[in-house]
Amino acid sequence: MTRPEDTLLPSAAVDGAVVDGVDVDAVAAAVQGCAGVSALVGGRFGEVVTYLPGRKVAGVLVRGGRVEVQVRSRWGVPAADLAALITVILVPLTGHRPVDVVIADIDDPPGTPSFPPTGCE
Repeated sequence: MTRPEDTLLPSAAVDGAVVDGVDVDAVAAAVQGCAGVSALVGGRFGEVVTYLPGRKVAGVLVRGGRVEVQVRSRWGVPAADLAALITVILVPLTGHRPVDVVIADIDDPPGTPSFPPTGCE
């Protein structure tokens, strides 16, 4: 039986963290827990962001039956390996939905000086 509130907000659960049956907070936590992930990133214009009441979850987007995650990788982590790891980790959280992994950025290599270098005028 469908409740009236389900028809008004079909993609959100009562707590606001579940979108189309996917707990975006759990997805974000699982992805951030991957050793090769430096951070979740929403994109320059917030393209990959889930907007919830009073907050947003950057780097996770559930839309069109798919789950998209966008990350910044740690230096030296092979992109294909990281994408495969994230996809496997998210299977219990996303069910039958395809997972699209975007590696939007990579950390600088260790020992890279910050820019602009200090002491320059």
